[in-house]
Amino acid sequence: MRKSKLLRMDNVGIVVENLENAIAFFTELGLKLEGRTTVEGDWADGVTGLRNMRCEIAMMVTPDGHNRLEISRFLKPATVADHRNAPVNALGYLRVMFTVEDIDDTLARLKKFDAEVVDKVVQYEQAYRLCYIRGPERILIGLAQETHANLDGKEAPHI
Repeated sequence: MRKSKLLRMDNVGIVVENLENAIAFFTELGLKLEGRTTVEGDWADGVTGLRNMRCEIAMMVTPDGHNRLEISRFLKPATVADHRNAPVNALGYLRVMFTVEDIDDTLARLKKFDAEVVDKVVQYEQAYRLCYIRGPERILIGLAQETHANLDGKEAPHI
């Protein structure tokens, strides 16, 4: 029996209350709005396990076209839990990390969305400057700036 292989990671999903604000934030970060729609019906109920669900989604894509972020706003049923203020050691999905060209410039541009650094920007070895920020609706986002792309002929480790 042939073993199926993984082809790619398709997207990461984030649920928000204010879809417009989230789209604006991630656009400012550098993602592009690829498409926007409302999903509902038997297929949506079946995949999510939520009956009579209705959800607006916006699909954002990274500049290289390889990664996507699906931002969802549920119209029904109402959301049942709120993990936005969970600490970084909470169980479950933690954050999505983006590599940026200039972390200081990115942080300055995201201030208009009330984005705030969780603690501080740090240097990881000779490879990255890193920080976690609280973005729209206090969701946790990681930012990384490569500071030395080639360490002794090797690429910087992905984090």
